[in-house]
Amino acid sequence: MEKLLAPLHAEEEWLWHQKWLERKVKSLDRDFTPDKRLYRFPFNSPGYHTRIREAEYVHSTYPNAMAAAALLDSGMDAYEQRAFDILEKLISLQDTDRSSPTFGIWSWFEEEPLAEMSPPDWNWADFIGKNLVLVLSRHGDRLPAGLAQRLKLALRNAADAIIARDVGPSYTNIAIMGAFVTLIGGERLGISSYEQYGLARLERFLAFTRRLNTFQEYNSPAYATITILELSRLRTETSNERAKAICEELLDVAWSMIAEHFHAPTGEWGGPHRRSYSTLLKPNVRSFLQLATRGAASYGPWEELDYSPEWYKSGIACPDRYLDRFRTLQSRSIREVYQLDETKGIQRVAAADLSADYAIGSFNQEIMWTQCRSLVGYFDSGAGAVSMQLRFLLEHYDFSSALLTADQLDGQLLFGLNLFTNGGNTHPVLDKTNGVMETSDLRIRLEFDGQLDLVQGKLRDHEGFDIHIGQQVVSLRLLHGIFEEEGQGQPYIPSWQLQHVEGKLHADYVIYSGPRRVFEMSEIRQAIFIFALAVGGEDPEIRVDIRVEEDGELGAAGEVNGRRLAIQKLHRKPKVV
Repeated sequence: MEKLLAPLHAEEEWLWHQKWLERKVKSLDRDFTPDKRLYRFPFNSPGYHTRIREAEYVHSTYPNAMAAAALLDSGMDAYEQRAFDILEKLISLQDTDRSSPTFGIWSWFEEEPLAEMSPPDWNWADFIGKNLVLVLSRHGDRLPAGLAQRLKLALRNAADAIIARDVGPSYTNIAIMGAFVTLIGGERLGISSYEQYGLARLERFLAFTRRLNTFQEYNSPAYATITILELSRLRTETSNERAKAICEELLDVAWSMIAEHFHAPTGEWGGPHRRSYSTLLKPNVRSFLQLATRGAASYGPWEELDYSPEWYKSGIACPDRYLDRFRTLQSRSIREVYQLDETKGIQRVAAADLSADYAIGSFNQEIMWTQCRSLVGYFDSGAGAVSMQLRFLLEHYDFSSALLTADQLDGQLLFGLNLFTNGGNTHPVLDKTNGVMETSDLRIRLEFDGQLDLVQGKLRDHEGFDIHIGQQVVSLRLLHGIFEEEGQGQPYIPSWQLQHVEGKLHADYVIYSGPRRVFEMSEIRQAIFIFALAVGGEDPEIRVDIRVEEDGELGAAGEVNGRRLAIQKLHRKPKVV
């Protein structure tokens, strides 16, 4: 990846922060709605929590909380009253009824009260609470007396909600965010019980992280950046020396993880990703990396940085010892245990192989939720970066009750996909299937995105397909596939499709496409699919045997381009896992 700019020095960085922040604040002017005392933002949704499905703009509470802090941070007197007005409005939107199950939190949008959400998002006590903390910490002496008192009460409500919920350390970003709100909030409010809780929460998170030396929200572009931001701000804002030391140790874990997975030839954040909202890096994540690495990860001129006001005075900075990983690639393979539960016999491993030609990552066992990049790759096509993502789609949306089992070596993979009955549909928890699938379409997709001008695809009869990306060929081959219901005369006959849709290349294995209907998982006799994914040249060498194990489940073992791979315990019938 060509470097486009000179690195920033400390004195330059401060001036750039001021310039970026002022530009961001001024850019919001056209979207302020005076009668609502809020900014409007383009509507977007992950498909859950909100019942709103179509809207051009909404008045989002969290972005407005960020905006209020940014207006005050900018130091521009013309925006001071607007900041006060936004804060007053946000305070009015908080649930302040201590007998309510949503006490202390906010809805996502002013247009949709908490009672209308599906369901409310308790994380909003953390996301909005942290901005109230910053306003109080940095600008408490500027606030009108009445507003200051109301803001302190809103912050106490949020802190009480966070403490009552008491999120555990496996929920990485919220565990840290809640520690920030309670610890720094306690320091600013003079409430020692909040401080003690926040520090204890940090200690618990540190002990949990030390066990595997990684985060449960493993290698997440969406949330590792939040984790780094909150730890950096906590380190900057707190006066507690123990908290500062904990933040230093956890920040090193986070930056080491990112640096290890960064693929310098494409400028992409290699996988797998436990949680992500975009397979290719979004502009704000690119800008975060560029700023935090002082230009070691370079995506464009500093003037064009997609700046977030939250970065102002945050202290985000990648340690110098990791910067070379963002400039040049040293080929490497990573194998890390990211989840371990000896009592349940669970050991989940993340695998990644990075070379000059590709960065491919997979989990040995993980769900196919829309936020999981359970099998993902990046390639240089010669015209730019190309991403590859494996998806399991029910009604054209990622199905959370599909399970990936994979083995990977040197970028070659053997993997299986099957179903389980006790999971969710679009979300693992919020919309449980109760063992029922209702759909007109069920398919497995290998999706390619990015610079596709020099990417070509070719179907291989009923075997699979080959995708040519620069000098590399990605070959997917079906080794075993069956979808069969009880009492059905014959299994469904799948088909292969290769098509360009909205700038992406879809290589699909279509399991069912027809009239919308209900599939009772208890009546599915078999639903299991085993593939080999080979990366290299034409005509990959694949020699894999499918076997029935002693308990009746399936396994597969053999060679893919000379690499010995094996997977086991693939249940043929949907079951509780």
